Amino acid sequence: MSTHALIDDIVRTFKAEGRIVIVGASLTGLRAAEALRDEGFTGSLTIIGDEAHEPYDRPPLSKQVLKGWVPAGNTKLPRLRAVDADWRLGVAATGLDRDNREVLLANGEKVPYDRLLIATGVRSRAWFNPEEATLDGLYTLRTSEDAAKIQEAFRARPKRVLIVGAGFIGSEMASVCRDLGLDVTVAERSSAPLVGPLGGVIGDIAAKMQRDAGVDLRTGVAVEALKGDADGHVRQAQLSDGTLLDVDVVVASLGSVRNIEWLEGAELASGFWGVACDAGCRAFDVNGVVTDNIFVAGDVARAPHVLYEYQFMAIEHVDAAVLGARTAAHNMVNLEKGRRPHLPLPQFWSGQFGVNIKGVGVCSFGDEIVFTQGSVEDLRFAAAFGKNGRIVGALTFNHGKWLEYYARLIEQSAPFPPPPPGYDQPTNAEVMSARFGDPRAPTGIPDVVLTGHDPTSRGAEFRARAR
Repeated sequence: MSTHALIDDIVRTFKAEGRIVIVGASLTGLRAAEALRDEGFTGSLTIIGDEAHEPYDRPPLSKQVLKGWVPAGNTKLPRLRAVDADWRLGVAATGLDRDNREVLLANGEKVPYDRLLIATGVRSRAWFNPEEATLDGLYTLRTSEDAAKIQEAFRARPKRVLIVGAGFIGSEMASVCRDLGLDVTVAERSSAPLVGPLGGVIGDIAAKMQRDAGVDLRTGVAVEALKGDADGHVRQAQLSDGTLLDVDVVVASLGSVRNIEWLEGAELASGFWGVACDAGCRAFDVNGVVTDNIFVAGDVARAPHVLYEYQFMAIEHVDAAVLGARTAAHNMVNLEKGRRPHLPLPQFWSGQFGVNIKGVGVCSFGDEIVFTQGSVEDLRFAAAFGKNGRIVGALTFNHGKWLEYYARLIEQSAPFPPPPPGYDQPTNAEVMSARFGDPRAPTGIPDVVLTGHDPTSRGAEFRARAR
């Protein structure tokens, strides 16, 4: 057998055989499983998920589900192909034994693997006071069960809903409340809604949108305490400015927490921002050495990006989860020369208060903003974000057809401010500070986080590998 034929045979065997385990039975896990089979993997495939449900779509939970258009259990993701997997649903992974290549489960089982994909995603940040967290009427939104409970609470026509945090999900829920005719107060510790991902200039526009829609928006304040009645149902909220609000329903939208606790002791580079990996989705160990058989994808992954000074990027967007799943799957069944990078240009969208908001790139990487098209007053515009003379992100309000144009500029590292598109010029095209807030504030964390090289980021600890 020739050398080339021998290599081809090795590659075919590597692609087809072995045991692959995916921890995380959501969008990323499902699309990775499908991609593995598309790539020709015919070996054993196990998918582990802590929820009892098959993978479902989460974005509709804060929109169509809360409005009552869709039952909470009806957002199941479509199967693009058969995956022939051993589904372990309703049981959480509790540990990773890298020496023996086993995933430890909450029921005491040990699942062996040859290659592992970590896709455990994120969860909602819990209410800060454990005693208050037990009050009836206090919710977070992440799972279909969460959405079902909030949907039921809204149907009961509460006198007042309090939403704590005005990021994308908090703002979308406030919009739903107004669509349903519910009185709603939004408490946001930043100066305006959406300051974390989009900055203060856009935040001021978002604040006006909310107030014009009848939202009682309170900015620059925090909720210090919740008070319940004799039956243990939330009835009041104490704000940091001394205000005492009467409320029947409270939804805490305080950002997300990466699901990495089960990796404690595995000596991977896991922490506050997720699990670090290279651009090929291969996990790093605690000292930055790349692993050969452990991959990461989805919300829990953080990887360097060439467009953003090779800083490590954590992305909580649907498209990044799907593309990351496909890249990880491809690289899991290909040897070095056949592997490819996962370098997504982040894209996001949000529907709130009758406005279709779409963005591309990493707006929060920029420090300047310029309106490039349309009319801010009419809530129909495009804006570009820049840093060091280069466009790094773009945003549209009811102007999404131009997003692809700005995406190409970002990919080409075009100058900032960008060249005029020659259409629909704004009345004010002056470059100004984007006014981003402190990224360390829990509700000021954007959906795309650049976590490297920043002296204000969370600290790192060097730990020598155990012998």
